[in-house]
Amino acid sequence: MSELSEEVLHALKTAFCYMPKANDVNEYDFPGRVEQIQADLETVKEVLLINGVDPDEVADEIHPDQANNSSY
Repeated sequence: MSELSEEVLHALKTAFCYMPKANDVNEYDFPGRVEQIQADLETVKEVLLINGVDPDEVADEIHPDQANNSSY
């Protein structure tokens, strides 16, 4: 798979921010679709990783005003 353009990568990052988190996907909220949603989440994460993006850091990058201000 080739790398995405900056514009497309930014769009994917933004969409990823609004996707449910894996631990929020359950039968109650997504009846009959849990496995498909989890597979879709993994696909998006893989594409982000292929393009050098850490999925765990996407939300802070896209919405820095809502980022956790933690320091180690």
